[in-house]
Amino acid sequence: MKYTADIKKLERKFLPADFSVTTWDALEPYFKTLADYPIQSRADLEQWLHNISELEAAISEDACWRQIKMTCDTTDVKLEEAFTYFCMEIQPKIQPYSDVLNRKLVNNPFTQELDQQQFFTYQRSVKKSIDLFREQNIPIQAELSVMQQQYGVIAGKMTIEVNGQEYTLQQASRFLENHDRSLRETVYRKINERRLQDKDALNNLYTGLIEKRNQVALNAGFANYRDYKFEELGRFDYTKEDCFQFHEAVKLHVLPLVNKIYERKKQKLGLDTLRPWDTEAEPAGIQPLHPFNTGSELLQKTIACFRSLNPFFADCLEKMNSLGHLDLESRKGKAPGGYNCPLAESGAPFIFMNAAGQMSDVTTMVHEGGHAIHSFLAHPLPLSAFKEYPMEVAEVASMSMELFTMNHWESFFDNKEDLQRAKEHQLERVITIFPWIATIDKFQHWVYEHPAHTIEERTAKWMEILNEFSSGAIDFSGLEEFRANGWQRQLHLFEVPFYYIEYGIAQLGAIGMWMQYRNNPEQALQNYINALSLGGTKTLPELYAAAGLRFDFSPEHIQTLMSFVNSEMEKLY
Repeated sequence: MKYTADIKKLERKFLPADFSVTTWDALEPYFKTLADYPIQSRADLEQWLHNISELEAAISEDACWRQIKMTCDTTDVKLEEAFTYFCMEIQPKIQPYSDVLNRKLVNNPFTQELDQQQFFTYQRSVKKSIDLFREQNIPIQAELSVMQQQYGVIAGKMTIEVNGQEYTLQQASRFLENHDRSLRETVYRKINERRLQDKDALNNLYTGLIEKRNQVALNAGFANYRDYKFEELGRFDYTKEDCFQFHEAVKLHVLPLVNKIYERKKQKLGLDTLRPWDTEAEPAGIQPLHPFNTGSELLQKTIACFRSLNPFFADCLEKMNSLGHLDLESRKGKAPGGYNCPLAESGAPFIFMNAAGQMSDVTTMVHEGGHAIHSFLAHPLPLSAFKEYPMEVAEVASMSMELFTMNHWESFFDNKEDLQRAKEHQLERVITIFPWIATIDKFQHWVYEHPAHTIEERTAKWMEILNEFSSGAIDFSGLEEFRANGWQRQLHLFEVPFYYIEYGIAQLGAIGMWMQYRNNPEQALQNYINALSLGGTKTLPELYAAAGLRFDFSPEHIQTLMSFVNSEMEKLY
């Protein structure tokens, strides 16, 4: 099958072509029409589902643009107000209608005539939504949508001064690669001291979020928010016990490799003790990797890299660029982090990130590029609901792209030495990210199992878990206050609770994809494309199987994958 990035905006047949989401009064008639729609045959049912899909796509895209614009400029009050208006005045009024439509689908006799293979995961998701829906949760969820965005507003204002010049924290982090150890330490301390200035604001914000999330769970009949969220996220294929097993496997099979990486770094730098501001540095005489200067250059080099891997991948980025669906450079007033935002009607997604000229930005760009390819491949599926793929697969799409592209990074690096160092950096990151994933995930389990905890108890528990997964090769002495608030830099805790273990599960999948790629690149890329094209129409184990993977995060499987990455890393050293 020929894949094309020449994506077309969905044609409207139910909504007027010029309709835009403005007020609930303008939107409600379409929901009423769907609620009253007569379904007297399978054909009627399928037409009704297409109408719902069209309305969902229009609303979703409108909401996405409101969020994109606000994160691109957190200083513009009007953009924040537009987002808040949607969350408080439109979204809450949609939810009761969504429940009515869900029940109409489940109770309709013609639903049994739908292709059960294609509709199984969709119907399972609809039933889950019916089970979770509670009228009293609507205003709380609206408040949560607004509160969660306050993290970006607070973090977007964080800057420090280095050598008389102002930098965002993302921009300043490149000084941590500098040869000058005293400069590295100064910048490290300034970054962390700046974070401490908003420590109380972020603690209070998180406490408020926990309180409201817990109430949502109790209202829905759950013992705690963790159990509620597992259900809401559609984690049908694994349990909290599997997550606990993952945490233990990381300690057993990953931490020893992390220690080995940092011991090697200490020797390479000729240091008696490795401090946290040393982990990204290179020995004197070796320039930090500098793969690009501007966002435009990053994009063009990524397009060249993707083209040598698969021309279709490059075409996707070029299409996004032609539509203005990219905002790549870090600047003051921009929310932190990076994301790929699918746009349900347009088809071509939007990539947002905070590039500052570092190697980690290349990783972020190809990562978000992998998400973008997923959006393009799933767009032709007939219903918006079919494109709601599980995050554990979404992150395989992005993390596999990080590894697939490594052999095509010549577009970023002129000489073999830099290319080799870049690959080392990537493989080290593949391993060193696991303890942080386990830390954040284990922390969230505790937070929501004990929702009435004090800030002091939260801090103590965070330190206990952090130390459990910290490398003994790094000397953290005297940095206790910085470390005690380290969780506050993880936006997922604030904005997308419990969405983090997916990175660990998917990293295992990505390593499996890379093992395939090393043996047969063409077949691996075909498996990748096949799996992503299925969107969310299959279960998680089925999607992994389509990619030629095992959905398995047992200690034994993790040990096998870590051994493979370690052997590949040894070849580079």
